[in-house]
Amino acid sequence: MGKIAVALQEALKHRRERGEAGRAVGRSIAAGQGWSVADVTCTSGPQDRSFEERHTRTTIAIVLAGSFQYRSPLGSGFMAPGSLLLGNAGHCYECGHRHGEGDRCVAFYFQPDYFERLRADAGARGANRFPVPRLPPLRPLAALVARAAAGAIGAPGVPWEDVGVRLAVYAVRLAAGLSWDDGALPSHAEARVTRAVRAIDDRPDGDTSLGTLARESGLSPYHFLRTFERLTGVTPHQYVLRARLRAAATRLATEAGRVIDVALDSGFEDISNFNRAFRTEFGASPRAYRRGYAARAASYGSAPPKAR
Repeated sequence: MGKIAVALQEALKHRRERGEAGRAVGRSIAAGQGWSVADVTCTSGPQDRSFEERHTRTTIAIVLAGSFQYRSPLGSGFMAPGSLLLGNAGHCYECGHRHGEGDRCVAFYFQPDYFERLRADAGARGANRFPVPRLPPLRPLAALVARAAAGAIGAPGVPWEDVGVRLAVYAVRLAAGLSWDDGALPSHAEARVTRAVRAIDDRPDGDTSLGTLARESGLSPYHFLRTFERLTGVTPHQYVLRARLRAAATRLATEAGRVIDVALDSGFEDISNFNRAFRTEFGASPRAYRRGYAARAASYGSAPPKAR
């Protein structure tokens, strides 16, 4: 379990020890003219009642750990690590944790005029709004998600406004190309896939074959595959691979271990396969990714761990 998930588990433990109701707590990370970013940890679970809230600004939240259900006027979505919650200013919404406790997100907030300029830069037309409630874990977002995750656990040198601007432009472009099917799934199917998602994120280096995940979920392999992809937007294989690569990218940015050790600890049995998958996902080799991160950190006056 990575540092991000460990911090969430500690927050859940403290809530249980104190006998408190679940709640969302935000920690401001950075802010500028027209934008801000916060690390938000929610300790709600099935025992807590969801209630309606309102987006006061355009919101893009990267899910780092845990999972939850998100409902807005645009539809309902299952939020898993690597996915993006999209919120339009003025829209009411609900977040629920019917099948598991807690989540952790990095949330970017944009004032209307700032976001409108970003939409124009992205080539979008029409109303200053997202047309869908979420984006699944997608390859074009992988590097930004990994960078935000590293920054959330204290990695130096994260240019938060740069990350937010790129994230907003990518999200606008990707959302414009999606259609949204909000057809309901049986509640037991959602619960079983939720358990699978959380199991993958707890042990991305474990046995995450389709047969094992389907058996643990009590579904046939075909039904599990179809339901998983319907809920998360990606296949189980794609989700496992991206979970492992995100964990590896976060370690490369924040720790000084050898690349081969990071690869093996992340569930890859062959360094060449790891290098190939990492380059495909992030556009750079693991060593180049680490050097690039170190260079950016140095330009911001910070010193990341010495790479090996």
